[in-house]
Amino acid sequence: MVDAERLRRPAKTALEALAVAVLYFAAGRLGLLGALGVEDVVVTPIWPPTGVAVAALLVYGVQVWPGIAAGAALVIASLTTLQPTALINITGNTLAPLCAVLLLRRVGFRLDITRLRDGLALVFLGALAAMLVSATMGVGGQLLTGDLASDDFWPLWLAWWVGDAMGVLLVTPLLLLLLAPTRPLAIGRWKERGCLFLVAVALVPLAADSPMSLLFLIFPLLIWAALRLRLFDSMVCALFASVLATFAANTETGAFMHMSNVEVMVKLQAFNGAAALTALLLSSLVTEQRATRRSVQQACDELAEVLDHLSAGEAMPEEAGWPGSDGNDGTRT
Repeated sequence: MVDAERLRRPAKTALEALAVAVLYFAAGRLGLLGALGVEDVVVTPIWPPTGVAVAALLVYGVQVWPGIAAGAALVIASLTTLQPTALINITGNTLAPLCAVLLLRRVGFRLDITRLRDGLALVFLGALAAMLVSATMGVGGQLLTGDLASDDFWPLWLAWWVGDAMGVLLVTPLLLLLLAPTRPLAIGRWKERGCLFLVAVALVPLAADSPMSLLFLIFPLLIWAALRLRLFDSMVCALFASVLATFAANTETGAFMHMSNVEVMVKLQAFNGAAALTALLLSSLVTEQRATRRSVQQACDELAEVLDHLSAGEAMPEEAGWPGSDGNDGTRT
């Protein structure tokens, strides 16, 4: 039995790492569909593999890191032949999610993101801080090998860093929430969710494709989802809006007409960041308040039950006619 258990654990870890590699590669190919050019270098406004990597490490543990490295190698191999310099990118893409998970665990991050502190930790530690590693190693490697001019370092570094951070902010919460058990929605909320879906399908493409720059119309939709429904719904809306905005930026239509590549990237990333932060932080705040309200209500119900039992206990002697209930102490005279 012991030998079987020892064999089962490495096999399970290997299968999990293989699944992570496949998901990382699939997410990478999807992310490349929205690639943009900045300073003659192709970058992605949203890099979903970072979100997949952080979620996988949080759920399965840091032992699946070889799957991340293998997935990163497969993505690079699908674009060009693997060179020794590719090891720098693979290392950076592996170390950054590991740093994110270590930082999140250090502050007690919860996978269901039910507290505002969880949302803030994911933003500042998991995304903004940890992704400095991948951006610095990726762009720095190109600079050291002579593939990148020194004048182009900071624009590319900023685009790389924000793209990796957006992957964490938009993809990681969705994957974590898909695995977390949740309370079922009431029937009325399902109807409201359907209305939200219909409004999003109609409004988001209009806001993204309109030449009048109507992207701001998406934020009331995100606020509606955060206040009335759940974090999952608001994050789906944010990801949907970011994907359509990225498509409009790639085709230089709608709000991104007549702009240079740098201007397109700045405007797109500003919108993606604002949408992700609005959905994530507002939803986590509302979720925390709802949980606090339920805890207070439960405590009040338990206190009321205790008071009812105490009242019943005080009334029992009079109802049963115990000695002393008529003012006599029960002694013989």
